[in-house]
Amino acid sequence: MTVFVTGGAGFIGSNFVYHQLGKYPQERVVCIDKLTYAGNMRTLQKASEHDNFRFVKADICDRNAIFELFKEEKPDIVVNFAAESHVDRSIEEPEVFLTTNILGTQVLMDACREYGIKRFHQVSTDEVYGDLPLNRPDLMFTEKTPIHTSSPYSASKAAADLLVQAYIRTFKLPATISRCSNNYGPFHFPEKLIPLMITKALADKALPVYGKGVNVRDWLYVEDHCKAIDMIIRDGKEGEVYNIGGHNEMANIDIVKLICTELGKPESLITYVEDRKGHDLRYAIDPTKIHNELGWLPETRFADGIKSTIQWYLDNRAWWEEILSGEYRSIEL
Repeated sequence: MTVFVTGGAGFIGSNFVYHQLGKYPQERVVCIDKLTYAGNMRTLQKASEHDNFRFVKADICDRNAIFELFKEEKPDIVVNFAAESHVDRSIEEPEVFLTTNILGTQVLMDACREYGIKRFHQVSTDEVYGDLPLNRPDLMFTEKTPIHTSSPYSASKAAADLLVQAYIRTFKLPATISRCSNNYGPFHFPEKLIPLMITKALADKALPVYGKGVNVRDWLYVEDHCKAIDMIIRDGKEGEVYNIGGHNEMANIDIVKLICTELGKPESLITYVEDRKGHDLRYAIDPTKIHNELGWLPETRFADGIKSTIQWYLDNRAWWEEILSGEYRSIEL
């Protein structure tokens, strides 16, 4: 069995690479990554020590490179994590998101059609559903919730999802889609909320919080997410969408305060800044379907996961300090 993991030098993709290498040492893992600013070869340092791991620097939008790689490796499963994912960056530069997230997905699926695969899996996001009101905790996103995007990022992911569904129907592509809530854990790039607050707090710098910090997210520990995807690609029903949620809803400001407490830093570091354009109020995923069909449930309580995550950043200063300094861009393994 050969598994292609696109975007495997990024946050969730790299965690999935390690999940696969640990659980299936007899299978081959080929990681494909363009190594944009969010890709980090240092993250894959331990993976490169495995004989059944291969890294290929390539852009999923490069049809020739992708088709050649498919022809050479003949993958059985393709899991597409490759995506531009930062909402703020999508507001500043939408075209990059549309190109990678939509056209890149098309190239991968065309290669799957040309060379044949057992499963193509598209890793999507709960952001395609838009947001939920803060005063209705009973409402949650299900797989039947209508698409209602708020940012160029979420619009590009929704477009890719629709394209996957079109390939399933038109070309009978054996594909699945998962939509996850906010992930956190090791190797999370320091521009995102939790690692940003950890690294800034450790440096006693201001902790910028959008608006009043009341926006609520459903937090999912990255290892739980990897386990869910593994179940879907092996046992999930072709053509289906599966929501993956952590059952850990928290307001942004409460997370920032919790990080301050854990690190022994004063809340006076918190600085409220102008709110993000089109900022979604609340995300909450109902993972009933994946639980009923595949037996998956999140295993990590946020109280435990956030402590493990903070400790990881304390233990791996060199990893994120290289990112902050820019040195990581020149690393080769």
